[in-house]
Amino acid sequence: MSFRVRLAAQYLKSGGVISHPTDTIQGLACLPSFEQSMQRILQLKRRSTNKGLILLASNVSYFANYVDDVSQLNKIKVGDVPTTYLLKANQKTSKLLTGRFDTIAIRLTNDPLITKLCQASNSALVSTSANTSGKNSATSVLELNVFFKQELDFIITPQNYNNSPSKIINLQTGERIR
Repeated sequence: MSFRVRLAAQYLKSGGVISHPTDTIQGLACLPSFEQSMQRILQLKRRSTNKGLILLASNVSYFANYVDDVSQLNKIKVGDVPTTYLLKANQKTSKLLTGRFDTIAIRLTNDPLITKLCQASNSALVSTSANTSGKNSATSVLELNVFFKQELDFIITPQNYNNSPSKIINLQTGERIR
């Protein structure tokens, strides 16, 4: 594991907020065990607490503490198109993750960087696009610094691309949201 990935994981484990490339776009991340870090992400993005946040992980076991019915996790697979699934959240799940909903958004990925970050922090990552409300996601360190005024704890350099956001499917109803 590279020095930069180990350092990013150290920031995450100490309650930091980082930016890193995801399987879709440049994202902001923290660990879900740090309420103040999730609050910080929402403030940085100027995002309403009603919207909720996504959990991103390389293994479904990282989602077990957040869903009501753990058996539903067996239905989630990594596909060709990044897909975020909505599952009923358990009662202990932070409202910062669920927003005004009773579901939690989770995405399983085999992205090598996310796999390493999850393994090094032994956790799913809270994930959201690296932008402020109404803007496209950042594609450079300069844009990250402009958006967030150098308030991020650590940056893994963007890969200068922004793929389409993941599709979103409600796992209980099968409804495609996006």
